[in-house]
Amino acid sequence: MLQVLSLALPFFGLILLGFICGKKLRYPEAGLQWMNFFIVYVALPGLFFKLISAAPFEQLSNWPFVIATTATTALMFALSFLVGMISTGGDIRASAVQSVAGAYANIGYMGPGLTIAALGPHAVVPTALIFVFDNALHFSAVPMLMALGSGQSPKWSETALFVLKRVVTHPFNIASAAAVFAASIGFEPPQAIDTMLTFLKNAAAPCALFAMGVTVALRPFDGVPKEMPFLLFIKLILHPLAAWIIVSSVGDFDREWILTAVLMASLPPALNVFVIANQYKVYVERASGAILVGTALSVFTVTGLLYLISENIIPAQFPWGWH
Repeated sequence: MLQVLSLALPFFGLILLGFICGKKLRYPEAGLQWMNFFIVYVALPGLFFKLISAAPFEQLSNWPFVIATTATTALMFALSFLVGMISTGGDIRASAVQSVAGAYANIGYMGPGLTIAALGPHAVVPTALIFVFDNALHFSAVPMLMALGSGQSPKWSETALFVLKRVVTHPFNIASAAAVFAASIGFEPPQAIDTMLTFLKNAAAPCALFAMGVTVALRPFDGVPKEMPFLLFIKLILHPLAAWIIVSSVGDFDREWILTAVLMASLPPALNVFVIANQYKVYVERASGAILVGTALSVFTVTGLLYLISENIIPAQFPWGWH
C-alpha cells in the first residue's frame, strides 16, 4: 500500500498544492493564461510526440482497442446525457455539459503520467489512442448537441466544419499525428531536439496538475446539485468498470492495455468540462463543482484502483472475455 500511495500522492499532491495556492494567494485568473498555453500548446504535445514516436508503429493501428474504448466512453456520455435530460427537464445544452462531466476523464493532465508510472512503457500507446479518439468523440458530440439545443435551425454544414477544425487543429492531435508519422519512418530527432522534448515531457505533468489545482480553486462552488452524485458515479465507478468489461471481452489485448483503459476511464472529470460550459455559457458553476468534487473523490477511487492493480486483484480478462 505504501508503494501505491507513493505513486498516487504526488499526482494529487500537486493538485492540492495548486488548489491551496489558488485559495490563499488569489492572483487574477489571467495570470494562468501563459501557463495554460505552455501546457496545452508546448509541454503536453511534446510529451505525446516523445512517447508515441518511440512506440512500435504496428501498435498504433489497433482498431479493435480504439473501437472498444471509444464505445465505452460514448456509452457513458449517453448515460450522463440521460441523467441530464431528466434532471433539467429536457434542456439539451445543459445535458450536453453533464454528458461531458460524466464521460470526459482527465486524460490529458493526469492520464499519461499516471498510466506510465503505474504500468510502465507498455501503457504509452494505449494511453495515446484513448486520448486522441476520446477527444475526437467529445469535440464532435458536444457542438452537435449545442447546435441541436440552440432553439434555432442548426446549420449542419457549419457545425460539421467547426467540429472537423477543432479535431484536426487540436495541438495534442497534431503532435500525435506527427509522432505516428515519425514512428512510421523510424525518424529520430537530433540530440538537441530530443533533449528539449525530454525537458517538455518531464515538465508537462507537474505544470498541468498544479495549474489544474489553481483553476479549480478559482472556480465558484455552490454546493452539490441533485444530479452530481449520479454523474460522478458514472465517471468514477461505472466508466472504469465498463472499460474493463468491454475491452477485455472484445479482443486479445495485453494486460497493460486493458488496465490502461480501466485506469484512464477512472480519472475524474477533466477541466474541459468547465471550458466547454464557459464557452457555451451554460451549467458553468455546476461544471466547476463537478470537477472539484470529482477530483476530491478520485483521491480515494483512483488510489484504490491502483492498489487493486498493484496487487493483481483485477483479472486482466473479464470472465467471459477472449481467453
